[in-house]
Amino acid sequence: MTTRDEQAQRVKELIVRRLKLEMDPATIDNAAPLFGEGLGLDSIDALELVLGLEQEFGIKVEDEEVGVKAFASVDALVDFIEQKKSV
Repeated sequence: MTTRDEQAQRVKELIVRRLKLEMDPATIDNAAPLFGEGLGLDSIDALELVLGLEQEFGIKVEDEEVGVKAFASVDALVDFIEQKKSV
């Protein structure tokens, strides 16, 4: 069982790797917004993230779930992954 911190680190590494960001995953704040003012991701990045999450964590992300809430921040993504895995 991975801890919440380990899960958050995996999500950050996934974001940087999948989106080819020139940054250290450790510099991403867990609570910072991923879109807009935060990392500045866009809808194409969101699609790439969905594919990455499905492959990395073995979860299925439905279209209606790819909302502002689940993809709001690293913390929100960790919550989303934990929720999907517990079903």
